[in-house]
Amino acid sequence: MNIVHTHLEGCFILEPRVFNDGRGYFYESYNKKTFDSATGLNVEFVQDNQSFSTRGVLRGLHYQTGDAAQAKLVRVISGTVLDVAVDLRKHSDTFGKYVAVELSSENKKQLFVPRGFAHGFVVLSEEAEFSYKCDNFYSKEHEGGIIYNDKSLAIDWQLSESELVVSEKDIVLPALENAIY
Repeated sequence: MNIVHTHLEGCFILEPRVFNDGRGYFYESYNKKTFDSATGLNVEFVQDNQSFSTRGVLRGLHYQTGDAAQAKLVRVISGTVLDVAVDLRKHSDTFGKYVAVELSSENKKQLFVPRGFAHGFVVLSEEAEFSYKCDNFYSKEHEGGIIYNDKSLAIDWQLSESELVVSEKDIVLPALENAIY
């Protein structure tokens, strides 16, 4: 597995070693020893989540606060998404900066999103199945979010505004400057 360090400390792109042959392919999507050794972390994932969405569906930008903060290891099972992680660590040199990476069933890349980050994605293909591991359990009382089109972040979601499908809950999220994190 190749680990690519992004410009955001603690946020990594994982590129697995894929074995292809006449039957198809095989790859190890997660191995704790390999992950910990390559990243220098010791993450204990406790929950796996999966979603299905169609083209233009934008989910995010979401995060958990306080003791319910979550690190995530995200990947795409089918289709293609643009995945985004935003640094919300107040004392970080990269506070308010983001990393965007295309994750797909073709490239099999994964993104590790550390605690203290907001996360979201938009589906670029006709359909996508998205899967992620969390190192903490979801807590409704600790959920937070930032509006996807926050001008201070200026995220290029790679689709026009008219193509985006955003939930009623996500469309009313606050801007970064008004968010509680």
